[in-house]
Order: sequence, then C-alpha cells, then structure tokens
Amino acid sequence: MKNIKFIDLFAGLGGTRIGFEQACEEMNISSECVFTSEIKPYAVEIYKHNFSGEKVFGDITKVKESDIPDFDFLLAGFPCQAFSTAGRKAGFDDARGTLFFDVARIIKEKRPSGILLENVEGLVTHDRKDKDSVIGNTLETILDILKGLDYKVSWKVLDAKLFGIPQTRKRIYIVGSLNKDISLDDFQSGTKVFNDIQEKGLPPLETDFTKRLLKLYQPSELEGKAIKDKRGGANNIHSWDLELKGALTKEQKGLMSTLLKERRKKKWALLKGIVWMDGMPLTLDEIHSFYSHVEMSELKELLDDMVTKKYLRFEHPKELIISENGMKSREYALHAAKGYNIVTGKLSFELNKILGKKCISPTIVATEADRIGVLDNNKIRRISERECLRFFGFPEWYESNISHKDLYDLIGNTVVTPVIKSVSHRVIGAIAENPGNGALAK
Repeated sequence: MKNIKFIDLFAGLGGTRIGFEQACEEMNISSECVFTSEIKPYAVEIYKHNFSGEKVFGDITKVKESDIPDFDFLLAGFPCQAFSTAGRKAGFDDARGTLFFDVARIIKEKRPSGILLENVEGLVTHDRKDKDSVIGNTLETILDILKGLDYKVSWKVLDAKLFGIPQTRKRIYIVGSLNKDISLDDFQSGTKVFNDIQEKGLPPLETDFTKRLLKLYQPSELEGKAIKDKRGGANNIHSWDLELKGALTKEQKGLMSTLLKERRKKKWALLKGIVWMDGMPLTLDEIHSFYSHVEMSELKELLDDMVTKKYLRFEHPKELIISENGMKSREYALHAAKGYNIVTGKLSFELNKILGKKCISPTIVATEADRIGVLDNNKIRRISERECLRFFGFPEWYESNISHKDLYDLIGNTVVTPVIKSVSHRVIGAIAENPGNGALAK
C-alpha cells in the first residue's frame, strides 16, 4: 500500500492524529498529514510544539474545500451543534449551519477513501423524537448524509476503559469507506487501573480542605470516594460530613443523609401536583412524616440552622415549563409551599473525586479535570500534567507547553488515542483490501 495522506480537522491536542499514525506504523504503512485545522489558540500552540513545522489552519468554515490538498483519509472529532432545522433523511442541506457541514462539504469535494469521526456518546440519542428509537435525529441525519455521498458507514459507542486506559470514557466512533462495510465489533480488550499510570512522590496539595479530609479519614478510606452533596451511598463524602460550612450535630448529619434520599422520591411530585425532578424541596410537615422521632419544633430548629449555614436552601419547588417552540426549562412554582432542599453544587468543592491505586477514573471533563484528587505518599494532590496525558493514552514524548488550566480545558474534550488506533486499524485494513474509487485508488 502506498503512503497514506490524511487531514486532521478540529485537531485539539492531536490525539486523533497520533492514534492514526500509530496504526499506520504498526501496519508498516507510511503516513503524512497534509492539512490540519484547529481554532483555539492554545490548542494550536501545543499542537505546533509537538508536531514541529506544521502549519495549522484556523476556522474551517472559512477554508475552501478546493484549497485543501488531496488526501486519502479524513479524521475529525467535530463539535456537535444542534441540528435545529434538520428533518429525518432530509439529506446534505440539513447539515448547513453546523460544523458537520464543513466535514461533509470536504468529503463531497475530495472523495477520501476512508473517514473516521469521533464525538460524545450523547450524539447517539440527540434530538430523539421517540424515546423508543435507537438513535436521534442528529445522528440519523449525519449517517444519511454520509450514505448519500456513497459511503458505507458504521458506528459504535466504545468505552476507553476496555482499551487499556484507566478512565471510563464512552464515545461514538463513526467510520466510512467507499467500498466495504467496516466492523467496529469484537475489539481485543484490556484494562488498567490508576496505579499503572501514576507518577509517584509529587508535592501534595496542602490546603484546609485536604487537611480536613486527612484528619477525618485514613488515606485508604478515601480511595475512590466522590465528594459531592447530590448523591448518597458509601462512596460519597458530603459537605456536612466534613462540616465545611459550619459545625453540625450528629442528629443534623443523620437528618441530611435521610433528606438526601427522600427528596428524590417521585411521590412528592404527585403530592405537590408538579412534574417530578430529581431532588425536590420538602416542607417541614413532609420531612416530619419520615423523620418523626424528633419533635416538630426541634426539627424546624435543626433545619433552619442548616439553612443559615447554607447546607440547605429554603425554596419553592420547580415546575417543568415547555415553551411554544418546545424548549424545556424549570421555574419556581410560586403557588407551591416552600421547602428544604440540599445545596448540590459539586464545583464548590476544591476536589470532587479521590483516586487510589486500584481506581478507574470517571469520565474526565474540562470543568472538573482540576478537581480530581490523587493519593500519593498518604497525602492528596491534583492529577499531574503527565497523568492527564496518560489518561488519554498520549505517548511519553508528548509535552505540554501551555498553562495547566488550558491543558485541563483541552484534555477534557480530547480523544483517547488507543481507541483511535484500534478503530484506525479496522478502517485502514478494510480500505487497503478494497480501495474502491477513492483517493487511494487514484
């Protein structure tokens, strides 16, 4: 097979390119990136640092498809914007106004032999009109457009934790070729835990928050714990457990734990005559109905004290509102009695997850990447830059030359390179056998 030329759209950190090039190298195929597009300045900065000499084009919406060099494979982790006017099976024109249109117009012009697209798992059911449908309108439109351009298309949601990465990260992968169906089933799986990628002996995070955690819990007790007020269970530590907003009695802590579970029950919405939401304010009478071992007056004192300390809010329940254009929102139901509700903002915590040696990280997102704690020498610290990159399978030669904050922002939206490599193997292998009439056959 000849040298493969490919383009890297919405390139980010360059993880898609790395995975694709690794697959080519393992298959003894030379590869060349002939065009790269990325719009974020600090993404361009780190991309150029790691792929020296590369020219990175900016806004893809301003690039003419005819100005892009010929290529064999298109790689794109395109952002998913809402297809607000898209109808089912309405074709190519329905993609206009979205960034997928720019992918589609380039494919239409250049006719690459292969396509590899990656996106969030939510794309599968986005804009779904029928809850029983397997896919939503957005994905159906994307697939119809690619099929309308004469590509054989396959898609599947794959989880990074099955590809030797200690992170649960489900993403949809869409592949296409001009001449052969490509299977995304039955990948050889393997798992790792955080200890397999951890750096050791790094400086701890010495703050009042981490000191309080280590004062109240042994390091072994913190492994795998989430720190948030939205859910209960043995793996959660709450603000009231840590007394972060002020001292509480044992009775108040027990009351908070009970209220945390009760407020999620659907019976309260029926009693209030509103559409259920996950976590409703409950009135004093409602709370006393399941917490009756305390006198009503004392119960009110306990609850009001926790409102003052901002563990609780005293508020109306929220009713579901559907506007004329079908948009849904929640607004306070002023006709309904006020009740006590738990303050649930998880980003108010300095850290909201503590990883231990045997842990697999939850999905790392941009807004929370700097709030993941690590146990190191019985102390707590944030995940390091190298650990960030290892969570996505980046090779050890890859370096960051941007701020920690900007790296966290990019890493939360990047691809997992081992998954890209495995999917690329399938796409390249299928097209090498049957190049069809695309660019590889020219």
